[in-house]
Amino acid sequence: MSEKYFIYLMSNSRNTVLYIGVSHDIFNRVESHKNKNIPGFTRKYNCTKLVYFEEFLSRDEAYRREKKLKGWRRSYKDNLIDNINPDRNDLFNDLAMLLSQ
Repeated sequence: MSEKYFIYLMSNSRNTVLYIGVSHDIFNRVESHKNKNIPGFTRKYNCTKLVYFEEFLSRDEAYRREKKLKGWRRSYKDNLIDNINPDRNDLFNDLAMLLSQ
């Protein structure tokens, strides 16, 4: 069975900052962002809220999608998030439920 990969978008509490990342262990990666264990952008800008994620069957697909999203204007990223999470809720618990299935 192949490993799944995810792209994910993190934001701060005021939804003024977006961070896009890729991981095969999304639960632990997002948890690390939430606990500010990872030095860099997410810690500096308090990106502790998971606002969007997508699942992929290959690493290459996930990295292609990440690169594409990073090239988008902020308004396009906002529209993507708003289509599934218009209130910008933290999706971490939804992610945990998805992964436990």
